[in-house]
Amino acid sequence: MMPARRTAAAVVAALVVALLGGAIYDRTRDAQAAPGAPEKGSKPLVQTSASTSFDSDVAIPVQGTAATRGELVMAVSAAGQAEAWQKAVLVAQVNGRIATLGVREGDGVRSGQGVVGLDGAEYALAVEEAEAALREAQSKYREATLFDEQITDASVRADRQAAARARSGLDAADVRLRRARLDLARTRLGAPFAGRVASLKVVPGQWVRQGDELMTVVSLDPIRVEVQVLESEIAHLTAGRTATVSFAAFPDERFTGRVQTINPIVESGTRTARVTVLVPNPGGRILPGMYARVSLEARRYADRVMVPRSAILERDRRTMLFVYEGSGSEGLAKWRYVTTGLQNDGFVEIVPNPDTDSVAPGETVLTEGHYTLIHDARVRLVDDAKAEGGRP
Repeated sequence: MMPARRTAAAVVAALVVALLGGAIYDRTRDAQAAPGAPEKGSKPLVQTSASTSFDSDVAIPVQGTAATRGELVMAVSAAGQAEAWQKAVLVAQVNGRIATLGVREGDGVRSGQGVVGLDGAEYALAVEEAEAALREAQSKYREATLFDEQITDASVRADRQAAARARSGLDAADVRLRRARLDLARTRLGAPFAGRVASLKVVPGQWVRQGDELMTVVSLDPIRVEVQVLESEIAHLTAGRTATVSFAAFPDERFTGRVQTINPIVESGTRTARVTVLVPNPGGRILPGMYARVSLEARRYADRVMVPRSAILERDRRTMLFVYEGSGSEGLAKWRYVTTGLQNDGFVEIVPNPDTDSVAPGETVLTEGHYTLIHDARVRLVDDAKAEGGRP
């Protein structure tokens, strides 16, 4: 029985091989007979055009920007935090009870506006008492100098009057009155400048002592941002240059400021120097203490050909981009290998290189919707490639 089974299996296998061979022969013969088929022995054709891979009637929506020639500005980035442009801590100048408190935390105040008033009754009495003591001293002085007008020698008369002032206590009384009036005036505190009230620490009726902290007044427009910059980069910064600032509280916004000052002292521990940036803050949205990232204008390079960073792609470990060729809004995406140079947060320099292509100023380079394109792909320029269904 075993030899019969082996013979049957061998016959089935031979039939399968014969059928496969015939099918392959028929397919090869049909291909050679087909119009336009490559001759026997020739290499197969390699498709490199987008029209052979995609429907040529469909133009892919993309965005593009013209390459430019101009000044490339390199930036220095650093982290810091917002600080009030002006900040003053108001403290009690005299002892007393809080009689009036005209502001709440967060209120805006004018320069000189009264914010805190202490009970001044005791200090007003001290002024009256000092005034009475001064009047008494003046009376004694007049009695002591009643006949001094008869003295003809001016120097002798001046000496007698100085002695009379001392004996009568006139000078001391005058000083006590001025001090009493000053203490009374110190029961009223005003805002040192226009700003907002922060860190309010007292309530009406509270007793405070001289030197106790009452509140803080801050000026928020402009806002100050302080960052620490490495000593190797300080030399490239100049006061007055533009700074772009972003805050963690407003991740989708960018604020423009100016470098106000650069500290000429480098801290030995961190090898950094403090740079102060002023940012307009008319609405007071930016608050002291907010975390900030700052990009400071540093070195400038003139006459450079630049394209947006989003135009640059990498394929097969080579840097490339797509240039738009066409008239009107529809055309072809041309693939070019390029050599890049300097770059900042927004732009990349295209440098000449005999081994790669280049880009001329004014040529449109694709910046969105181009990530999966191939050479000669049909494209359509739109304002928003994503909204038009462009490729991510």
